[in-house]
Amino acid sequence: MPMAVLSGLLIFFSFPKYGNGILAWFALIPLLHALQKSKPAEGFKIGFIAGLTAHVGILYWISYVIVQYGYLPLYTGIFIMLLLAAYLSLYTAFFCMGVAFLRFRGSPVFLTVPLLWTVLEYVRSHLLTGFPWETLAYSQYLNKELIQMADVVGTYGITFVIVLVNVVLYNTLAARFRGGRSPAAEITVTLALLAVIFLYGHFRTIQIQDSLKNEPNVEVSLVQGNIDQNIKWDKRFQEETLDVYRSLSLQSVPAEGGLIIWPETAAPFYFEHPDPLRAKIMDIAQISGRTLIFGSPRYEEKNGIKSYMNSAYLLRSDGKIGGRYDKVHLVPYGEYVPLRQLFPFIGKLVVGVGDFRPGKGFEPLIDQGRRFGVLICYEVIFPDAARAYKQKHADMLVNITNDAWFGTTSAPYQHLSMAVFRAVENRLYLVRAANTGISAIIDPMGTIRSGTKLFERTVVRGEVKFIDEKTLYAAYGDWLIYLGGIILIIHEWIQKRRRNHARRNS
Repeated sequence: MPMAVLSGLLIFFSFPKYGNGILAWFALIPLLHALQKSKPAEGFKIGFIAGLTAHVGILYWISYVIVQYGYLPLYTGIFIMLLLAAYLSLYTAFFCMGVAFLRFRGSPVFLTVPLLWTVLEYVRSHLLTGFPWETLAYSQYLNKELIQMADVVGTYGITFVIVLVNVVLYNTLAARFRGGRSPAAEITVTLALLAVIFLYGHFRTIQIQDSLKNEPNVEVSLVQGNIDQNIKWDKRFQEETLDVYRSLSLQSVPAEGGLIIWPETAAPFYFEHPDPLRAKIMDIAQISGRTLIFGSPRYEEKNGIKSYMNSAYLLRSDGKIGGRYDKVHLVPYGEYVPLRQLFPFIGKLVVGVGDFRPGKGFEPLIDQGRRFGVLICYEVIFPDAARAYKQKHADMLVNITNDAWFGTTSAPYQHLSMAVFRAVENRLYLVRAANTGISAIIDPMGTIRSGTKLFERTVVRGEVKFIDEKTLYAAYGDWLIYLGGIILIIHEWIQKRRRNHARRNS
């Protein structure tokens, strides 16, 4: 079990803000060692312990959110965090059970083990609304050469490579300690694959940079209001909040044709409904003469029943609404309660309005022929959301978020690490306006060009460019997963036929 805990710790420390992505390349070696002579049932236990160790470290911030803003006791916050960590640990447990099963049957693990981890990671990201928070690939968000392959194979392809390297390193070390022969073929194939990946990353970066050179600059101003979450919805402070955004916006007006972008729910009232504060926002767009994108809640009332939406608005320079986007991918137990009819005793974990209703689809906001794909907060962790915008010819991705919920925990840094991949997968600029940070401009190579500190009242002003660069991932999504699943099925079928043939001949 100590080896399982060690692997869990190494996985945790592969992610920001406390870790380094280098650790991910050997984090699974202790786990594979622990599974050396384990049967499937024991492998399940080992994997669960490793997963629980990792996910408690990665997700500890959930306890903070629940206690600070759900006003629940600390023990309740810890219990809920442990429940989620335990659920996610099941995938690590099934992985280890699978590894033990493969070894027990004498199956080769060189390719099947990385495929197994990757397929399970995909299932985790989609099952029960999905929770792809800090899957293994995201640990590499600062590895510029490596992450360029995300425009071909997405994050799951990067995960596969990381696990593959772990397997080969373990097999090499195990052979050396046993006095056996090193797996020369495995080492050769892996080194060749890494060489191809890094060469692709190098030349693809040069290609994208050349494409950007020929495009005109568009200035953006990302306004980080740093509004305290405890007063954000207090009507006594709403006018003061808008004064903050007004002052910051007019102090840093981008050049002609530029954009001003505010965070999620920057307007803490129902913008579409009559309110004296509504005119203040329209006035900012008119005075600045620039397009304004900002977040605000809204509701629709039918038969006396209100339906709430978490929305983003585009105001043209004349102060008129040019478009609206309603958040599609809502946060379970934060913005709505899944299966409320079956479990009426379970409520939302943070205080706020009633359940939100999801929007109808990912439709870009359009201004002067330019198409902006808006991802509200949590949506940026889902590759399919950004892909949907790319397929609808978005010129830029806009992530508006309110990470004040997270305080100074690791969550804002983790959130940013995932946003980086959406830019690379679709070869688009991604601009990120966060209430308390981290606001940033991310270029199509995944480089964070400008960024803020946490809890800083400031404006990020910088340049973006619009390019129409096709990517295999944007067009076909997670094709690698489907291929990997087919390979696993075929592999098991072949192994079964071999075993049956051996029994008949024995």
